[in-house]
Formats: sequence, structure tokens, C-alpha cells
Amino acid sequence: MASITPHLIWVCFVSAALGQTADLAIINAKIHTVNAAHPEASAMAVKAGVIAAVGDDVKKWIGPATKVIDAHGAAVLPGLIDSHGHVRGLGTALETLDLRGIRSEAEIADKVRAAAAQAKPGEWIQGRAWDQNLFPSKQFPTADSISNAAPNNPVALVRVDGHAVWVNKKAIEMADLNAATKEPAGGKIIKDAAGKPTGVLVDNARQLVERKIPAATPEQVERRILKALMACADLGMTSVHDAGVGADDIAAYRSLVKKGQLPIRVYAMLAGPGPYLDEWLAKGPEVGDFLTVRSIKLVADGALGSRGAAMIDPYSDDPANHGLLRLDRSTIRAVAEKAVAKGFQVNTHAIGDAANRAALEAYGEALKGTNDKRFRIEHAQIVAPSDFAKFKQYSVIASVQATHATSDMPWAADRIGPERIKGAYAWQTFLKMGIRIANGSDFPVEDPNPIWGLYSAITRRDHAGKPPAGWFPDQRLSRAEALRSWTLDGAYAAFEESKKGSLEVGKLADFIMLDQDPMTMPEADIWKARVTLTVVGGKVAYSR
Repeated sequence: MASITPHLIWVCFVSAALGQTADLAIINAKIHTVNAAHPEASAMAVKAGVIAAVGDDVKKWIGPATKVIDAHGAAVLPGLIDSHGHVRGLGTALETLDLRGIRSEAEIADKVRAAAAQAKPGEWIQGRAWDQNLFPSKQFPTADSISNAAPNNPVALVRVDGHAVWVNKKAIEMADLNAATKEPAGGKIIKDAAGKPTGVLVDNARQLVERKIPAATPEQVERRILKALMACADLGMTSVHDAGVGADDIAAYRSLVKKGQLPIRVYAMLAGPGPYLDEWLAKGPEVGDFLTVRSIKLVADGALGSRGAAMIDPYSDDPANHGLLRLDRSTIRAVAEKAVAKGFQVNTHAIGDAANRAALEAYGEALKGTNDKRFRIEHAQIVAPSDFAKFKQYSVIASVQATHATSDMPWAADRIGPERIKGAYAWQTFLKMGIRIANGSDFPVEDPNPIWGLYSAITRRDHAGKPPAGWFPDQRLSRAEALRSWTLDGAYAAFEESKKGSLEVGKLADFIMLDQDPMTMPEADIWKARVTLTVVGGKVAYSR
């Protein structure tokens, strides 16, 4: 007797769902299906969380018990998939000091002073998203300003990219940092002329201070994850790929799933290498409707903004610095080989061209050639010209974040020079070579709003419309390409394209409605479009 496969069970479920009165129907809409065979429709019916009909067939599905939503011509899109975010990081950011966009060290010190006035002595003050590139000096800050603002409280403020932390003297003392402290592999302690730590620690050096911060309780972890996912649902996301989770995150996700409280779907990437990853490799992937664990997140280097991205040649604006390679090629290869054997996908953070090369070559040694393992390079930000072909050769997905380009464009060329910038944020280069792009935000590094990501991908301009033609406009995505990168190709990047990413009969009823149509409205205004309805599995997750 033939075995019953999960796919056969899914087909039987869909078949059973069809032929009955719909639970939900959307009518008078402008539906962009991302289905090449039928790209637009005006109506859609949902039964048991699955799309039962799209187009003219919807009428026969409407019965007395059907909830009918008249869209009055509003745009409907497949639910947006953020292929690279940090869920607990977003939840934590929502509960700590928000430093995004602040243009001086003094203003940040004022925020710390206000927080210290409300804190107990010895209580940690935390914040996120400072960026020295916005300061008049464009230099890293020092401990002095925030030490004066909070002399009795340790302070740890994470840089916007998540790859550096700015601390005060109290935190330096608690971590016992001094001129004799050795830098860990893959990390850098910024020091003054006398060799003393100035207050900024980059990449792996962050751990020297952050291990002193009390760990979040299980209740805090669960609360922050739920708060972040609810914010994602409000913005039109129906799925998030959580890039780098540990045991406490998985425990919180499982608890929320058990209670039926997870508002959107999560594709979790296990942080590696390490003992927790080894446990998962021993038992194998876990696939579910709202939580799937079948991928591994590695971090090969740092970030461009903090000059931690690993570069083949030195930084153009810092000639003594090549950045930081946090994992070498052999380590990445070892994890990749285990992943191939155990059915896991590997997704490696690589921003600099040296890190991209190391990851691609390690993948090649494990994958051998073209395949369907769907390994990914997260960010794929600066790629040497000769290395683009390796993505195609080893069937590697470029998991990019469009808003990184528009955030970095004021200073990126200064960092890496006029030649290397041609291989940076090069989305059309990938597409023209037949390399898939999955899009995301990298929240809370960037704002989580995926509509802003669509705008950045399509225009390569900031919200003021600059530069008018777009930054390196030949690398812009068309509206259709951008939408696909946030939907169907995001689903493909998680092995889920048969279930989500487009609005077709038999797929999950994950979709959104907007107050304006990003596929037809003036290009300059796309970022202003707002989500009015988010539906996950046929149930409303957000309604404005």
C-alpha cells in the first residue's frame, strides 16, 4: 500500500474544503494575485483558511453564512513576507529607548538622562538604533556623554545595524574592560591613544558587556515576540523569517502557538553554530502552519556602517581596516555539510565581498553544483564581480533588504569606493542572471514597514524623493519584480511557494488590503500607502 505523504494530505484537505459555501468573500477589489496565469481579479472566496475561488467563480461560493467584504475598488495583495527580520529584537526595541534618526550624541545623552531619572540605581538602561553617520563628526561616540547622564546605571545602546554597542563607564567597569583586555576573534574594542576602551564595542566584542545584562525572563521573551508580531500584522506582514533564534525564542513561539495567539506565520532560522543547533541537527526539521524550523542562520561578518563588513581590500575611508570575518570558510562549510545531510537550509549573513566569497565557496564545497537545497546569502550586499556567478552555480538565493540601500546611499560609496559600489545592492544584476531575490527589512535595523521596502526597491530614493532618478537606477526593481520579491519568492526561500506567496485556489488565505494601490499609484507616493486589513488563514489579524 502506498504511503500517505504530507502533500497528499494537503491536497485532500483542499479538496474537502472546496465545494462548500465560503466563510469569507472579498468583492469589488483590485486583486494583484502574483499568479502569472491570472495576474488580476476582482473577487476571492475563502473556505477553511484556504482560497476556494478567485474571479468570476466567487459568486457561487457566497451563501447566507458567508462574511462578505466589499472592497470598493481597494487593492488586495498576497500577504507580505519579510524574509529577514529579528522578531524579539523588534519587541525589545519597542520596550527600550528608540534612538533612530537622532542626529547628535548630546541628544542621545539627554534621553539616557531622562531614563536614568526613572530607573533604580544599578538598573540597566538599554536602547537601540543610534547611527554615528548622522552625527556632525560622523565619528563613533564615547562613554563620557552617557556616563555623565547616568553615572549610577550601566548603559548599553545598540547601534542601528545591531553590530556595535555603545556603553558607559559603569558598564565598562562591570565588564572589567581595560587597556589589557584582548579582543575576541571577530570583534573589535574601540580604544583611545592610550589603549583604553572608549565605549564602543563592535561585533563579537559586544559579548564582553552584553553577557553582564540580566537575561530576559520567559514571560518577557513571549511578550516581546507577541508585541513584535502584532506590529508586523498591522503593517501587512503575514509571514516573517526570524533570522537567528535560540531555545528561549522557540519556547516562546511554541507557547504562543499552543495558546492560538501567534498572529502571523514564522519561519525560524536557528542561530549557529553551537550546542543548540547540534540538538536540532540530531532530531531534524519541524514544519507547521504557524511555526517552521528548518533553517540555520550563520553570521560571517559585521556591517558596513560600523566598518565590520569583511572586505577583500581595505575600506576606502579607513585604509588600515578590512572589517571582521566572524566565521571562516571552513566553519561555514562544516555547518553546510551537516545541514545538507540532515535536511536543513543554511542562511549566512554576508555583507562585505570577502564574507560573500567565503560563504559562497563554503556552500559550493557542500552543495557541489546546482541543487534544490535553497541555501541563502542574507544581505548579499557587496559582491565581487566574479562572485555573482557562484550564486547561480550553487542555486543560492540572494536574501536582500531594499531599505538598506536607501539608508546607506549617503555614505556607502565613501566606505568602499567607486568601483566596488558597482557590485553593491545589485538587485538587477542578480535577476538578469536568473538568481532569485527574497526581500525583507532586517527589522529593527530598519523600520519594519514592508511598504517602505517596496518603495525603496522600486525607486531607490528616500522619502523626500532624492536622488530624483534613484541611486544607481539601473538596479531598481519593477513594481512586479518588487512585489514578487516580497511574496512568492519569499515563500520560495522557505520552501513554501506551493502554499503561499500568491493568491490562487488551494493556497493559504493570507492577504492584505490597502488604502492605495502600490502597483498603480504615483511612484513617489508608494511609501505612503497604508494597510487597512491583514488576513492570515482566512482570519482577520489586523483591521484599521
